[in-house]
Amino acid sequence: MSLPSPSSSSQLAAASVGLLLILAVLGIFAARRPWGSRLIYAACMLICSALVIIALGALRTAGSGPEAIELAVGLPLGRTVLGFDPLSAAFAIIVNVATAIVSGYAIGYGAHTREPQRVVPFYPAFIAGMNLVLLAQDAFSFLVGWEFMSLASWALVVSEDASSDNRRAGLIYLIMATGGALTLLLAFGLLAGPEGGYAFEQIRRAAASGVGPIVLILALVGAGSKAGLVPLHAWLPLAHPAAPSHVSALMSGVMTKVAVYGFVRIIFDLSGPPSWWWSVPVLLIAGITALLGVLYALMEHDLKRLLAYHTVENIGIIFIGLGLALAFEASGLGAAAALALSAAIFHVFNHSLFKSLLFLGSGAVLNATGQRDMEHLGGLIHRMPVTALAFLAGCIAISALPPFNGFVSEWLTFQAILMSPQLPHWVPRLLVPAIGATLACSAALSSLRSPPNRGCGSLRSTRPAARTTAHSYWS
Repeated sequence: MSLPSPSSSSQLAAASVGLLLILAVLGIFAARRPWGSRLIYAACMLICSALVIIALGALRTAGSGPEAIELAVGLPLGRTVLGFDPLSAAFAIIVNVATAIVSGYAIGYGAHTREPQRVVPFYPAFIAGMNLVLLAQDAFSFLVGWEFMSLASWALVVSEDASSDNRRAGLIYLIMATGGALTLLLAFGLLAGPEGGYAFEQIRRAAASGVGPIVLILALVGAGSKAGLVPLHAWLPLAHPAAPSHVSALMSGVMTKVAVYGFVRIIFDLSGPPSWWWSVPVLLIAGITALLGVLYALMEHDLKRLLAYHTVENIGIIFIGLGLALAFEASGLGAAAALALSAAIFHVFNHSLFKSLLFLGSGAVLNATGQRDMEHLGGLIHRMPVTALAFLAGCIAISALPPFNGFVSEWLTFQAILMSPQLPHWVPRLLVPAIGATLACSAALSSLRSPPNRGCGSLRSTRPAARTTAHSYWS
């Protein structure tokens, strides 16, 4: 396989985003045809696979710096800068690997959505928005992509608006998304400073002093509301059950990782050298998020809401790694900071895979039984053995049990925690072991989700005719 050269990676990636937007327009008409949705989903899968190859080519030449292109659109008297650097290319691989898998699943599953004309046009637009955020090398295109991603995903959440619960979920999600975008806009405004240079390269050179703490809080609120940090997680358990299962897989397994990228970009790249105390609010919020996420999940019987709460838990684990990286970097412990940041990004990749797998499995179960309440499900392993095997693999991974990938990234996070005695400041030195105990508690609780106590011997289905269809996706 020949990877693209650095001079062409940005052009190819921008062209791929343009193709996704064209697919969104074609989806308006294609969704009216029986084969139309399959064609759109297949095209999305191919484009995302191409974006993985393009991002790999950008990573291959990471030492030569970003190869950006400029478009004559943007703020007044400004231009839009798009391109990959090592950070955005790494996240582009993570995002598009999972998205290609989900799109492949959607070729079969998406044909059974109730109103495809409300889903199919916004699906490629959603993917385009996520990739535009990753390609952005200036604040304007970053925020345009962020809003495009938010609005397209909102449209997917409310695609079945006959339900009052779905409408309420869409409203709460829209409010949270709008507030998050506003805080990110303020953060970029502070970083740009009085000079008003919104290109990332200009922001790095300006290195505005004195605004770092405010930018940190704004980034936590803006990116954290999209990622699902407590207490900004309220939309997740509402929006994920409302959306079609393949869309839920993208929102939970992929879109939340774009939010993590936004936080990393702003704090680790654009805000200048961190102070040691920046890690304190990040670690506190992350520890609370990890623990409360798994506690909420333990009390949940709705399958998709359960998975949404586990996303909250895993986002907390990722931000624990990011908080550790901030503490170590500010203290001059480069090796420990690299370990913590690697653990966080590795968990980003792992979670995008096993959470997408679990939501796809839940979609097969929902289509076969018409049930999300686990108290009414049982005996499915006999009717859907391949689905059961895939779901079991996802459950082992999300429980951080060896030898699956979830265990490896959490183990690396614990290794970073064990390096905390090297920290020179007593506040993080005392805080990190407490966060480690919280992480250990959440990891233990995540494997203790008790099975339903009813219906374990039989399949209670409100849609028995759909069993064979769902079985064909996985078996």
